[in-house]
Amino acid sequence: MQELEIERKNLLTKDEYNHLITGLSLSDVTPKKQRNHYFETADFQLKQTGSALRIREKNGAFVLTLKQPQGDGLLETHEPLTKQEANQLIANNGTIKPAIETRIKALGVPIEALVFGGTLETNRIEVNQDGVLVVLDESHYLGQVDYELEIEGPSLKVTEARLDGLLTRFSITKKETPNKIARFYSALNNVS
Repeated sequence: MQELEIERKNLLTKDEYNHLITGLSLSDVTPKKQRNHYFETADFQLKQTGSALRIREKNGAFVLTLKQPQGDGLLETHEPLTKQEANQLIANNGTIKPAIETRIKALGVPIEALVFGGTLETNRIEVNQDGVLVVLDESHYLGQVDYELEIEGPSLKVTEARLDGLLTRFSITKKETPNKIARFYSALNNVS
């Protein structure tokens, strides 16, 4: 399965995150837990193509996703996995499903060079407002915690307008926001 994801993000301080939860009346929403297990080559060949590979573990389900840049968004190719398949990939003993393997090979990245890099756990609050998904994430990885506002919408114009509107409404400074996998690997490099 494939989908085009058009999203924009903004890192938040803990206070900004809490202010948004209160201001958007989300205090009674229980965050949903998800874990992202990341894969990359030792020399970051996927990153060099603007792509990323992860297994998302959520509600007992496992989905392998390859994200690739396309137009204003990211083309996501998804393949469901069993728990055993996911665990084998995490242990660097598994095989990648053919639809994703073909796309990775087309990028010029050797499948055998991909290795498990680590896990990021997120507590996620989602609310759909007028066809736009507003997401507040609290992510834990490598001894760090970060907070993020993510907007996913039908077009770049709508997505950016919603993000800018929320940042203005809650007096939050717009910040350069690398995606989660980039933040994870940056932190991993600082630990190494």
